[in-house]
Amino acid sequence: VQLQASGGGLVQPGESLRLSCVASGFFLDYYAIGWFRQAPGKEREWVSCISSTDGSTYYPDSVKGRFTISKDDAKNTVYLEMNALKPDDTAKYYCATDPSLPCLYSYPNNGVRGQGTQVTVSS
Repeated sequence: VQLQASGGGLVQPGESLRLSCVASGFFLDYYAIGWFRQAPGKEREWVSCISSTDGSTYYPDSVKGRFTISKDDAKNTVYLEMNALKPDDTAKYYCATDPSLPCLYSYPNNGVRGQGTQVTVSS
C-alpha cells in the first residue's frame, strides 16, 4: 500500500506543472487525498484536498485559482495541476491519505504518505 508522487521539475515563473500521485494496493476512489509541500527551513504546508465523499476540492488562499486537484479513478491517480507558478511555490510536494478523514487539511500522522517530488520555480 503506497502513494507515488511524480511530475516535479524546474520551471520558470509563470509556467505550469502537473504532479501525479499514483496509488498502489488500494483504490483511491474511496479515499480523500491531500497535497502538501515543504520548503527548506519551513513547516509543511497544506496545498489541496479532494474529498472522499463527493469529490469536492479545497485550497488555501495561497494557491486558490492557480492550482487544481483532480482524480482519475480509472488510473487510480490524483493530479495537481499548478499554473502561474511563483518562486514561493518552490518546495517538495507530497501526497497523502488518511482513511479516517473525509478530507485532509494537515499532514496525517497515520494513513499513507508518498515520498515527495521536488518543484523548483526559478528564472
